[in-house]
Amino acid sequence: MVKALFALKEESLHALGRRRRFVHGPTPIVRMPRLADRLGLDLWIKRDDASGGAEAGNKLRKLEYLVADALSQGADTLVTGGHVQSNHARTTAIVAATLGLRCALSLWSDKEHASVPATGNALIDQMVGAEIELLGPVPVSQRAAALEEAAARIARRGGRPYIIPEGGSNGVGALGYVQACREIRKQLDAGLANGKSFDVIVHACGSGGTAAGLAAGAHAFDVAKSVHAMAIVPDATSLRHAVGRIIGELGRLMPDLGAPSAWTVDPRGQDGAESLSVAQRRFMVEMARYGLILDPVYTGKAFWGLARAVHEDGSWVGKRVLFVHTGGLPGLFSQDFGLVDP
Repeated sequence: MVKALFALKEESLHALGRRRRFVHGPTPIVRMPRLADRLGLDLWIKRDDASGGAEAGNKLRKLEYLVADALSQGADTLVTGGHVQSNHARTTAIVAATLGLRCALSLWSDKEHASVPATGNALIDQMVGAEIELLGPVPVSQRAAALEEAAARIARRGGRPYIIPEGGSNGVGALGYVQACREIRKQLDAGLANGKSFDVIVHACGSGGTAAGLAAGAHAFDVAKSVHAMAIVPDATSLRHAVGRIIGELGRLMPDLGAPSAWTVDPRGQDGAESLSVAQRRFMVEMARYGLILDPVYTGKAFWGLARAVHEDGSWVGKRVLFVHTGGLPGLFSQDFGLVDP
């Protein structure tokens, strides 16, 4: 459907072009037959874990637009935050170093840390020279204020900060996944993945930006009938509100975008707690035996949720599914995973 590429007006297509290119793309769409048979799906995987090198993952797509906006405003410092092992913080820090920008990270954790851990994403943050503020446990409601305070300190000493919300999840960042759907449409039109649109896109959802971009882009480029965002945090209700809000922001940035594809935030990525359960760990090890390496914070939970959905709802069996692998491999090396046999 080549015409799908022209469903948007030139103004919106121009908006998708206003980015600083970081992604090594198009990222592959691959089929893993043994895994597809294991789950009973026509399963394809969009390898956004291969969107770059150490900076790879879904956050890189968002930063293409966020950094372009920051540079257009004359910023010299990217200010963002997240968990102490945040993939988004790590990616932002690497991109800043690449461009010669400063990066200030406000990192929270479930417990007080005496120092920044020398493992996983946090190790990379330090290696590339990010300025790190350790916050300890911080309620969700106070995290945006912490970024505002960090930006104010930078401005007082003469810097020009640009605040990026946690996860890069706002309308500007979500443009990255509208663009990703445009990329997928081109791949389908070239005959990849049998050239057909998908029944559903499944992915990990932690702050809502990827879900919003995929829902909007899946409709605009006729990529999938629906988007299934697997919540990786307990509060799926707040995530639903976040996705809806960001879709609204996208609509203001691209007025002719139209209604999104059907979308939902599914709590089945969780198993009763934020940390991985023994069952989820066993599942991740089993998936690795099929050649699919998942991380413990995002993709491991999301793929677990997909497997649960198939097990619990027979209507999933045989569906044509695109799983967007959003990356996060360094997070696997931030903890003693406690390897268990599947």
